[in-house]
Amino acid sequence: MMHLFINALAASAGGGLTYIRNVMPCLAATPDLRITVALGPSLRDEFRGFANMSPVELEASATRRFWYEQAYLPSLIRRSRADVLLSAGNFALRNSPVPQILLSRNALYTSADFYRDLRSRSEYRTWLDTRLKALLARRSIHWADETVAPTEAFAAELQRWTGVQVHAIHHGFDGETFTRDSTPLSAEVEEKLQTADGGLRMLFVSHYNYYRNFETLIRALPLLRARLPGRSVTLLLTCKLATGENPGGYRPEAAAKLVRALGVSDVVIELGAIPYSQLHQVYRRADLYVTPAYAETFAHPLVEAMTSGLPIVASDLAVHREICGEAAVYFPRFSPESLAGCVARLAGSVETSRRMAALGLERSHQFSWKIHVEKMLELARTLVRPIPRSASSVGMCV
Repeated sequence: MMHLFINALAASAGGGLTYIRNVMPCLAATPDLRITVALGPSLRDEFRGFANMSPVELEASATRRFWYEQAYLPSLIRRSRADVLLSAGNFALRNSPVPQILLSRNALYTSADFYRDLRSRSEYRTWLDTRLKALLARRSIHWADETVAPTEAFAAELQRWTGVQVHAIHHGFDGETFTRDSTPLSAEVEEKLQTADGGLRMLFVSHYNYYRNFETLIRALPLLRARLPGRSVTLLLTCKLATGENPGGYRPEAAAKLVRALGVSDVVIELGAIPYSQLHQVYRRADLYVTPAYAETFAHPLVEAMTSGLPIVASDLAVHREICGEAAVYFPRFSPESLAGCVARLAGSVETSRRMAALGLERSHQFSWKIHVEKMLELARTLVRPIPRSASSVGMCV
């Protein structure tokens, strides 16, 4: 029986939380596997019902987490008698007492666009903080025995950045779980959605942050309205462009000001954060999905959109092409004109939209948390029982 120690202290929001919540049930269903997981207080009740899983509750602020892990986790891992460590939050232990697999999934550390964006906004503190974290993330890839990225495109980026081989194992998706909850949306959200009925409804699922490139999308709206005269157009956002309404330190005031300056306040519908279990209902109220992100490692909303039968307009990133293939049309990431043109062409062709939706639905079935966990455990077992040097090593996992 293999004993896996998982460091999930970074799983507090966004992709990290999505990852942990999806892989834990798959791990718990794996025979001959014992799991110890270090997690924060917010997750204390989620993983206590699994017979083969022992949660260890630890509390460390985001600013102290790296140093806390370096100081306290090694002794905890030794006492647990684990065989392998899975570090799920971009940073590895400097001196892990057992073989270590690192999950690296933050594209901002290698994104020249992000650093330029921060300078243009005079966000120098965030620029410096990201640079420092990037140094630690880069060193972490050298400290780990194996590093895993969620796409081939990001694995290649990390290999160029570090000179170290990185495995690509796609994140998964569970369509049945995603669509299971039929609890009605709140009256406030339902009322907002009804105002968009009858026109072209675009959806963008994200909290406000800089790297999702909201401003390019907003600049495309008046251009799109001009291309579709006589037809109402709405953009559904699962956030609010207001101070204090989004996690993290990103400031949405400039985006809100841009909405007003371009005269598209009637086009932008700010739904606010939607519970993940109800999100499928919002996808089904849209006509197409759009993302202008300039940095990405996997992009779960793209898979959610494909399984919901939506054609996709996406910025031309290697990650987006890897996930969507022909289920999306692509535009240069900082071109509102091209974005508007792509949306207008889809809006003008029912046949193309239907074809892309069908391709996306088929493609969404390729992503499986079960397969992801199987490949991660296969990699872990090679560290517990190393294969002979003459044998072929584990290569790129897709």
